[in-house]
Amino acid sequence: MHDVSFEVRRGSIFGLIGANGSGKSTLIRILSALVLADAGDVEVFGYEVEHDSLQVRQLINRVSADPSFFRQMSALENLLFYGRAYGLTASVAVERSEQILDRLGLDGNQRRAMVKELSRGQQQKIAVARAFLTSPVLMLLDEPTTGLDPRSKRDVQRFIREVQREHDATIILTTHDMAEAEALCDRIAFIVGGRIVAEGTSAELRQAVANGQAVDEVDLEDVFMELTGRTVDDDEEEVTVGE
Repeated sequence: MHDVSFEVRRGSIFGLIGANGSGKSTLIRILSALVLADAGDVEVFGYEVEHDSLQVRQLINRVSADPSFFRQMSALENLLFYGRAYGLTASVAVERSEQILDRLGLDGNQRRAMVKELSRGQQQKIAVARAFLTSPVLMLLDEPTTGLDPRSKRDVQRFIREVQREHDATIILTTHDMAEAEALCDRIAFIVGGRIVAEGTSAELRQAVANGQAVDEVDLEDVFMELTGRTVDDDEEEVTVGE
């Protein structure tokens, strides 16, 4: 990473847009206290990530593009296990799990099936359900809809919007899907080569390159190309901490 600096307003959704290897997932791992930054300060709601990692981990949860499960257990069994591990009572874990799976569109047969028998989209929905099970203050969503079919993607995006509004959750979302970022995010940052090269609302980013054109007619992918010199589909060499 290269002198990355940004702030996220509590109760908002902040999007990090960049190609594979641009540093998005590295940032998420740093915020999760899974990787330590070589320099600088990282704070989550006033807690310093390196020195207060226990407090930070109690405030956050995370969804990755490649989640892990107990694959021989059912979707519901996975959620109940994680709910109890996070300190929920059995009855609360059951109630919340059922409610979340309802909202994500997983029916009874899918809930009872072993995870290994479910589709990629269904498994990703379980990952999202697991992450929101404990109503975290900060949710880190690392490419949460990558590889999903259009219907599953819409289900997950709708659920994210609803939970954010209902619980005033703060969400950091990494994606290379411009439409997803526009649909979900209050502010967006473009990251290239481990550097944030632009930040603002989608309207502000469009305005920066409009050149007299109506702002709402400017495509966000064109904005990314104009400000970064590349497309979001161009894979980069993976960025690591300290580079």
